[in-house]
Amino acid sequence: MFKRFIINPPVFFGAVAVIGIFLAIGVVLPDRAGEVFKSLQEAILNSFGWLYLLAVGIFLVTVLLLCLGRYGRLKLGPDESTPDFRFTSWIAMLFAAGMGIGLMFYAVGEPMTHFMAPPTAEPRSIAAMREAMSVTFFHWGIHAWAIYAVVGLSLAYFGYRYNLPLTIRSGLYPLLKERIDGPIGHAVDIFAIVGTIFGIATSLGVGVSQINAGLNYLLGIPMGIEIQLPLIAVIIALATVSVVTGLDKGVRILSETNLIVAILLMIFVLLVGPTALLFRDFVQNLGLYLDSLVLRTFNIYAYQPTPWIDAWTLFYWAWWISWSPFVGMFIARISRGRTVREFVTAVLFIPAGFTFFWMTVFGNTAIFVDTGAAAGALGAAIANDVSVGLFKFFEYLPFSGLTSTLAVLLVTIFFITSADSGSLVIDAIAAGGETQTTTGQRIFWCVLEGVVAASLLLAGGLGALQSATVASALPFTLVMLALVWSLLVGMRADLAQQQAHATRSYIPTAHPAAGLTWQRRLALILHAPTEAEVGEFITTQVRPALEQVAGELSSRGRTSHVVEEDGGAIALRSPADGVRDFVYGVSRSAQPVATFSPLAGKPDYRYEARTYFSSGGRGYDIMGMNRDQIIADVLVQFERYLLLVQSPATQLVHGAPEHELDPPSP
Repeated sequence: MFKRFIINPPVFFGAVAVIGIFLAIGVVLPDRAGEVFKSLQEAILNSFGWLYLLAVGIFLVTVLLLCLGRYGRLKLGPDESTPDFRFTSWIAMLFAAGMGIGLMFYAVGEPMTHFMAPPTAEPRSIAAMREAMSVTFFHWGIHAWAIYAVVGLSLAYFGYRYNLPLTIRSGLYPLLKERIDGPIGHAVDIFAIVGTIFGIATSLGVGVSQINAGLNYLLGIPMGIEIQLPLIAVIIALATVSVVTGLDKGVRILSETNLIVAILLMIFVLLVGPTALLFRDFVQNLGLYLDSLVLRTFNIYAYQPTPWIDAWTLFYWAWWISWSPFVGMFIARISRGRTVREFVTAVLFIPAGFTFFWMTVFGNTAIFVDTGAAAGALGAAIANDVSVGLFKFFEYLPFSGLTSTLAVLLVTIFFITSADSGSLVIDAIAAGGETQTTTGQRIFWCVLEGVVAASLLLAGGLGALQSATVASALPFTLVMLALVWSLLVGMRADLAQQQAHATRSYIPTAHPAAGLTWQRRLALILHAPTEAEVGEFITTQVRPALEQVAGELSSRGRTSHVVEEDGGAIALRSPADGVRDFVYGVSRSAQPVATFSPLAGKPDYRYEARTYFSSGGRGYDIMGMNRDQIIADVLVQFERYLLLVQSPATQLVHGAPEHELDPPSP
C-alpha cells in the first residue's frame, strides 16, 4: 500500500528549487557552466572570504569558552539524564565520524602539494616541509571539528533539553521562539539542506575521482568523466539498495570494518616507512601547528593577496560548513546525557588527534619518499593529478597491489555510507525533524546526491563542485553565527535559573506521589506500567488536564496551547517575551528494571509518564495521578517558573522589565 510522504512542504520544495537552479546552469549553459561557477566562487571569496575565516575563528573560540567556563557543566538533556552510550563506545563512534573520503584523498596529496607549492616558503625546501605539515594540520584540525561542534551542540542541547525536533531551526529557539515554525525557520532548514547536498556531492566527486585513479592503476581502466559517471551511478545504486532493503546493520558493520582496515593500513605505512622519524616528525608537527594556530586562524593574506588561500583554506572552511549539518546531526544523536564540557573536549580533540597522526604517517612518509627513492617523481605525478597520489605513493612501498586494492575498497565503502547516511540526515531536516519517514523519501535524496555530483562533474569537474560548495556554504555561515548566539542565550538562561533555584529555598516543589493514596502508591510500586498503559494515561488524563490549564491561562491573557511532540509526548506551552517560555510536558520514558525487583513478571523495562520542562530541570513520574492532581502539579510548576523568571539573576540575563513577568490578575 502506498504510504504518503512525510515532508515539511516549504522546506522540501524550497530546497529542491534552489538545487534545481544550480543544476539548470549546467543544462542551459553546458559549455560555459564551468566558467560561471568559477566566477561565482571568485566573487563570493573576494567579497566574503574574510567572513568564512572570521566565522570559523568565532566558532572555535566559542566552543572552547563553553567547555572551559561555567556552561561546561550543563547537560545535553534534562539534568538527571544519563548518557545513552558507554564512554568508550561513544569515543569509538566519534572516532569513526572523523574518517572519510577526504582523508583517503588528501592524506598524501595535500602535504605533497604544499611541499611543492607552499604559500610563503621556497618550494621543496626544509621550510616548505615545515609549512606543508603545519598547513595540513591546520586544515584538518580542531577548526574543522569546532564547526561540527557548533551544529552538533546546538542540535543536542535544544533537541534533548528543550525537547524540540532534531532540526537546524530548533537551535534558534531562544532567539525566535515560536517563529522557528515560520518563514525564517523554513529558510534556515533550506540553507542546511542545500549546503549538505553540495558538501556531500563534493565528497562524492572527490571519492569517484580517486576510485577511478585506483582502477586505472590496478586494471588500466582509463581516467575520465566517461568512467566516473557510471561509477557514481553504480555506487549510488548500492547505497539505494541499503536504503530499500534496510541493510543498516550490515552497512554499519561494514563501516566499522572499514575503519579497522584504514587503521591497519596506516599502521602498515608506519611500520614499513621511516618509523622512528615519523614519531619525531609527529611531535614537531604538533609544535608547528600550535605555534602558528592563532596567526593562521585570522590570516587571510590581506597585505599579500594570494590565490592559495581561496583554493585551500577558504574552500576547506566552506566544505566543513556544508558538511556540518550531516556530521553535527550524527554526533548530536549519540551525545544525549553528556555534559557540554565532555562533548566539546571529545569532539574537538579526539578525532583531530587521530587525523594529525594519520596525516603525519602518510604525509611525512610521502615527502621522505619523494626526496629520496622517488627523486621528485612522486611530486610530479601529484602535481599533474592529485587523485593518483595515494596509488603512486604505494608503488614505493611493499605489496603495492594489495594496498592499492584496499584503498579503492575503503574509498568505495566510505562513498556508499556517506550517500546512505547523508540521505537520512537530509530527509530528517526536510521532514521537520521526523526520523520515521518513508523509504521513498530517502531514495529520493540519495539519488539527488548522485545527480548533483554527476551534473557538476559534467559542468566543470571538481572545480565546479568546489564552487557550488563555497556558494552554498555562505548563507549557512550566517545561520551558524546565529546558532552560536542562540546557544549563549539559552545556556545563560539555564544557568541563571539554576542559580536562582539554588538561592530560593521557598520555591514550591512537587513530589511525584503527591495526592496519591497509599494503596495506589503500593500498586504502582508492585506493577510495571507498559508502554501502552502510559500512552493511554497521557491521552485520557494528561491531555485533558493540560487543555484545561491552557484554556484558563489563555482566558486570562496568557496565550497557551497544548501540542503533541516527538515520541508520543504532549506539552503545555505558554510563550513569553524576553524570558524562557513556560513548558510542562509529559513523555513516555523506559527505565530498566533491577534484577531482583519485586515487580510482577519481572519485565525488562517499566514505563513512566515523565515530566519535562523548558529549563531542562529534573523531571519525575506522574503515572497514576488523576486530572485534578495533574492540574495541581502544573500550577505548582507554573508558580515555580514565575518565581524563577522574576529573580534578579534571570532579569539580568534577559533584560526583561519586571511588569512583563507578573502573573495574570485573578
